[in-house]
Amino acid sequence: MRMILGNRYGTDGGVMRHFERLMRRRPELEGCGKAILDVYHALAGCFESGGKLMMVGNGGSCADCEHIAGELMKGFYLPRPLPEETAARIREETEDLLPGASGLLQQGLPAIALTGHPALTTAVQNDNHPLLAPAQQIVALAGPKDAVLGISTGGNAKNVLLAIRTAKALGLVTIGLTGENGGMLKKICDLAVAVPGNTSADVQELHLPVYHALCAMLEEHFFGGNGGKDGHG
Repeated sequence: MRMILGNRYGTDGGVMRHFERLMRRRPELEGCGKAILDVYHALAGCFESGGKLMMVGNGGSCADCEHIAGELMKGFYLPRPLPEETAARIREETEDLLPGASGLLQQGLPAIALTGHPALTTAVQNDNHPLLAPAQQIVALAGPKDAVLGISTGGNAKNVLLAIRTAKALGLVTIGLTGENGGMLKKICDLAVAVPGNTSADVQELHLPVYHALCAMLEEHFFGGNGGKDGHG
């Protein structure tokens, strides 16, 4: 298992403000507090070292993967202007096509939801095995500094487990987001947040505020110097 970076990241008040707000608004998550902070530190270390986050889930958890990618790859609460040198180069190439584009583009944290790519996934389903589509994407996309997040309300979705086991074999940090029992996912991941609840709906209702807080904490760490604005809808 690759070493997970510790409390070097996110000790500032801005980051903790989002965590504390989550604990105030969702007191039923108090028992998950340490796990949430551990996941934050691991993801901050992943992105700080140049890695990316890959995510896998089914059904509502598939939608959650896409939602997380959306919050990480563009502004959530904060503006994320491009570095001026980068913006100048983009301005030179794009100004005639869309004036001001370089000022609208934003910095992002690299996150890939392994929930699309229908040509690839249907080929894997047909040629290899339907449960292996996410694992195949991890094999093809994985870099040594990456992390993989598996989301499963019961913790026993086989395609998610196969993806996590594949990631572990490749030396990636593995993270689970699951329900109270945790299933096999909690057992095999390096880190796991197991929220209270035993039905898919109840678990998913708590997954949302957890990953919103994590996205806000990561944004504050990497882009907090840019000033703030209200979150989007």
